[in-house]
Amino acid sequence: MSRKFMKMKIQLVPLILFFLQMDNLLCSEERSTYIIHMDKSFMPMAFSSHHHWYSSMLQSVNSQTSPKLLYSYDNAFHGFSAVVSETDLETLKNSPGFLTAYADGPVFPDTTHSYKFLSLNTAAGLWPASQYGQDAIIGVVDSGILPESLSFRDDGMTNIPARWRGICQEGEQFNSSLCNKKLIGARYFNGGVKAANPGVTITMNSARDESGHGTHVAATAAGNYVAGVSYFGYASGTARGVAPRARLAMYKVLWNEGSYESDALAGIDQAIADGVDVLSISLSYRRRELHDNPLAIAAFGAREKGILVSISAGNRGPGFATLLEGIPWAVVVAAGTIDRWLAGTVSLGNGRIITGWTLFPGRAIVRNIRLVYNESFSSCSTQGSQINQSSRILVCTLSDIEFDSVKTVTMDPSVPYVDARIVITQDVTELRSFTYQRPGVIITPSEGREVIEYIKSSDNPTASIDFQQTVIGAEPRAAPAVADFSSRGPARSYPGVLKPDIMAPGVLILAADNPDSLRAQIGVTYLGSDFTLRSGTSMSCPHISGIAALLKTAHPNWSPAAIQSAMMTTASVLDNTDEPIKDSGLDYRVANALDMGSGQVDPNRALDPGLVYDASIQDYVNLICSMDLTSEQRRTIIRSSYNCSNASSDINYPSFIALYDSQENGTKLTKEFRRTVTNVGNGPTTYLVEVETPRESTIEISPMTLTFAKKYEKRSYTMTIRYRSYSPSETNSGAITWIDGSGKHRVRSPIVVTTTVSIYE
Repeated sequence: MSRKFMKMKIQLVPLILFFLQMDNLLCSEERSTYIIHMDKSFMPMAFSSHHHWYSSMLQSVNSQTSPKLLYSYDNAFHGFSAVVSETDLETLKNSPGFLTAYADGPVFPDTTHSYKFLSLNTAAGLWPASQYGQDAIIGVVDSGILPESLSFRDDGMTNIPARWRGICQEGEQFNSSLCNKKLIGARYFNGGVKAANPGVTITMNSARDESGHGTHVAATAAGNYVAGVSYFGYASGTARGVAPRARLAMYKVLWNEGSYESDALAGIDQAIADGVDVLSISLSYRRRELHDNPLAIAAFGAREKGILVSISAGNRGPGFATLLEGIPWAVVVAAGTIDRWLAGTVSLGNGRIITGWTLFPGRAIVRNIRLVYNESFSSCSTQGSQINQSSRILVCTLSDIEFDSVKTVTMDPSVPYVDARIVITQDVTELRSFTYQRPGVIITPSEGREVIEYIKSSDNPTASIDFQQTVIGAEPRAAPAVADFSSRGPARSYPGVLKPDIMAPGVLILAADNPDSLRAQIGVTYLGSDFTLRSGTSMSCPHISGIAALLKTAHPNWSPAAIQSAMMTTASVLDNTDEPIKDSGLDYRVANALDMGSGQVDPNRALDPGLVYDASIQDYVNLICSMDLTSEQRRTIIRSSYNCSNASSDINYPSFIALYDSQENGTKLTKEFRRTVTNVGNGPTTYLVEVETPRESTIEISPMTLTFAKKYEKRSYTMTIRYRSYSPSETNSGAITWIDGSGKHRVRSPIVVTTTVSIYE
């Protein structure tokens, strides 16, 4: 070896050692997830939001490990979670406003999960402020209740409030001892059923629930804590209602033998007499006219007694004006998705892992099985006889047209020689209520292309599938999104008030149910479950009922209108990626107020809304008097004790709707609204208005500043909108937001410009 080469080798040794040391240093800088608490008062004025502030902090960390922001928090606490190295964390500790940090630990998903998605927590906000709804009474008008469910135990409940006037009505398989400090009342009403069907035999002549619907609704609103529940291994955790310490009273009005308006009216009427604080009504009737609608009539009586009424918007979406019951004196609730993905993990033989959708109710063993795909029999309706070998995973494509038949075909137990299926479809959200009789997973078209390419390029393509997976987060879809089935406004019964009012979780909500009802099937075996996933505005409605009960407990002097206003003006219009909420029923375009009302309810912000739009019962009377009704029709709603000397269609509502006749395209129109807001914040304050103007409209606000000297003081303003009519069913949206000097309170009211809807269409 030459001397020159030896010298070069000696010189390279320190350099190699340096790079090895650097490599070891970088390798030792493993990243972990940390939760970092911040003092938000340190946020510089240059940042428009705390999210941007946290992002900037991480970007300023000059690190080769690329810190990653996961979530920013502004409800349970102020701070964020991020994937950082220990060196990065030490740098962040020197940032202004840093309080503390700790490593993220493992958690188990809670069932319903919706309470967590709504940021309800034990540390701060509406739950502790209301003592979890203690002593609020929620009346549920539905199909009855299963009193033995663990969700209705009275562990931790105090004595029943002395103001309660209800009873536990005995009946078939239901005696008075089944009520307790949680389920404080139960009644049933079937006179209408019997009158319509003389001689009919009621199969369960009591408040006992056969279908499970009422049990699920009641448990969602105010179920007690139940640990270790799941839906066949999915969404496992601890179940609880939105107001877990509130009381429940069930009024059974839905029957297997039929459901009638008279029974519903009787149930609501009795609930009012018994002394409930909130009425949760996940029912819908075809009657559109307010003076004929039992829900509208009964809801007015309830509001007159100071009871907030929460009603489901209906499941007729996603079409324009599919909402029938636009009751101005009730909270009409739309349904949205949550950030929980019930999954099956597909592991391909080439190492690629795909998270798909499944609700197969078992831990099937699908390991290293050959994948089969051929365009000549790629349809999900292909019979297994075309596959000449056993132990196969069939990859098939499902079109929108085929969707209706997939339930009976995709997992048909009569199909031989197929161990499992991987179904490729464009919109996985449509399959959330899918019944899996055989193991199967749903994946997207882009993922499907990967699977097919792998099959074509491999001599022995195989895959394994793991079931009973639960994933929380923004992937594969941001949440919330408006559920496709949720009915859209404007309301056909009365389009003059913007409906729906608000959106709450209503897709795949896990709560107590009747275990004897069919919930799943494997082959020819039918399965039941004590806790079941259900979807519908029937599920979103009790979320609002529970939140209303919490607010009623925290603010016992607030009227139902004030509670409704607090929920509406603090609702969020952003999803968990800080983007505008989308509409899953219309190709995920940006949703508007006809889809979701004021937005997704935010319980903790509703606790301290700053301002509320209050309304007395006389205000609702004035609204009814302004409607095109006869004297008799008016009296069916408001009775004869009120007069119509001050008829006005401009009620003090937390939202605005400007209507036009779709046949007068291009007509220029003007509408003026007058509103009065009440300061429910502490002490003097000043609010400035921020305006989002609908397309091709102008808005004037007078005055543009509202100054309050003390709490409970009122101030009024007018909003004048100049707009023009458009083509049929076109909608243009905007909003006005009153913002206080500190920026803490943002009181937002949506504005919609849209066409009138005839109730006879």
